[in-house]
Amino acid sequence: MKKVAVIMGSDSDLPVMKKAMQVLADYGVPFEAHVYSAHRTPVQAAEFAENARANGFGAIIAGAGMAAALAGVLAGHTTLPVIGVPLKSAVLEGTDALLSTVMMPSGIPVATVAIDGAKNAAYLAMEILAVADDALAEKLMQERTAMQKGVLAKDAKLQDTVKEIQGK
Repeated sequence: MKKVAVIMGSDSDLPVMKKAMQVLADYGVPFEAHVYSAHRTPVQAAEFAENARANGFGAIIAGAGMAAALAGVLAGHTTLPVIGVPLKSAVLEGTDALLSTVMMPSGIPVATVAIDGAKNAAYLAMEILAVADDALAEKLMQERTAMQKGVLAKDAKLQDTVKEIQGK
């Protein structure tokens, strides 16, 4: 199975990015995590992305706040799928990071999840890997089925409450 890289621009991003790592671990998907800054360690970030495919990675998750150039820098140095996680900051609540991550030039795509959406980044990375991994695809489908059953159980409970309110 291919690995997923979880890259963050600062160690202060760990509380959010740890959520992606936990989802990957729960599914048994191998991953590595690193701190590389698009601005403070641009050479190391570029080298990592350039060598990611040869090093066994199938997708890269990149979390950064504020200017949030990290995902774009990594995407510019690899043809692997890059998933950007814009991180919330005190200044603009993460809107700046969202726009920086999603507004990529043609030919250098970055899939972008919600602000602080690290869990969904992990799920998207796994869906990408599952294109060539039937066992992982089955695990993902089993979780979807469990979620569906949970929602339907909540609906059934709601219907009982509605009947009580209506006096039926």
